Order: sequence, then C-alpha cells, then structure tokens
Amino acid sequence: MTTDTPRLRPPHHRVDPRAVRWWTTRSLAVTVVLTAIPVVPALIWEPVRFWFLVAAAVIVVPGLVITLVMPRWRYRVHRWEVTDTAVYASSGWFWQEWRVAPMSRIQTVDTARGPLQRAFGLSSVTVTTASAAGPIEIAGLDHTLATRVADQLTETTQAVPGDAT
Repeated sequence: MTTDTPRLRPPHHRVDPRAVRWWTTRSLAVTVVLTAIPVVPALIWEPVRFWFLVAAAVIVVPGLVITLVMPRWRYRVHRWEVTDTAVYASSGWFWQEWRVAPMSRIQTVDTARGPLQRAFGLSSVTVTTASAAGPIEIAGLDHTLATRVADQLTETTQAVPGDAT
C-alpha cells in the first residue's frame, strides 16, 4: 500500500456545534407531531380518552429521551475530513458508519439546506460516488464552510484522472 492510497480511518473534523441544536429541534418537532396524533382524538372522544392518552405517553416518553440523548451522541460521532486523495466521514448514533471515498470515485458534490438548517446557519454536503453503499452525507456544517468544501471537492475531483466508476 502506498502512502497515497486512502484508508479507512477516523476523520479529523467535528461538525458545527449548532448541529446539536438543529438535531434537537428536529427531533422535538417529530415528537410533538407524533404525540399530537393520539392527543387530538383524546380531547374529542371521552369514552376512549384514557387509551389515547396512554398511546400519547408511549410516544412522548421515548421521544423526549431520544431528543435529549441523540443530538449529543451524534455530535460525538459525526466527523468529516477532506484530503487531496479522499473524503472521510463518520456518522450515525445508534448504528455508526465510517466511510472513505477516493477522489477518483466522486461523481457529484451537492449542498442542501432545509428550513431548520437555514435557521441555524447550517448546510449539508452530499458526495455521490460510484459506490453501492450510496452517497456520503456530511450534515451539520456551517453554511460558509459547506460551500467552501463543495467548491474544494469540485476542483479536486476535476483535477483527478479517472471516470468515477
């Protein structure tokens, strides 16, 4: 193995700390919506109110635990790095994944910003490769940094010989 060959290793950079608030807000929104589904009928139908409230409790308790634990856990795991030879990423919280994509395998580089990401000043960079494992997503980057990373990857992949297949 030469020193230029990318190898699977932990990436160096953490995502932006604001990603914790973004993930928390997103998880809380899902929990609130899912909890409202049984709460609304509980307010309307007296005979089955108890069972709808039990269903709401079954949703809200794990939802709040996930909302409190998951974002901080993900922040500890999610890392990324771009070198001259590859893109490295680790992600997940319960199921964790490390990925490396050599520059010669990159097909497209995209950035995305949903409404919540925009509210927190964040973006995601998606690196599509010629891999059956699918694209690599680096979520929770500062918007300006994400733009620079996408530009850097685009320039680097254009300079790397190969057909990305």
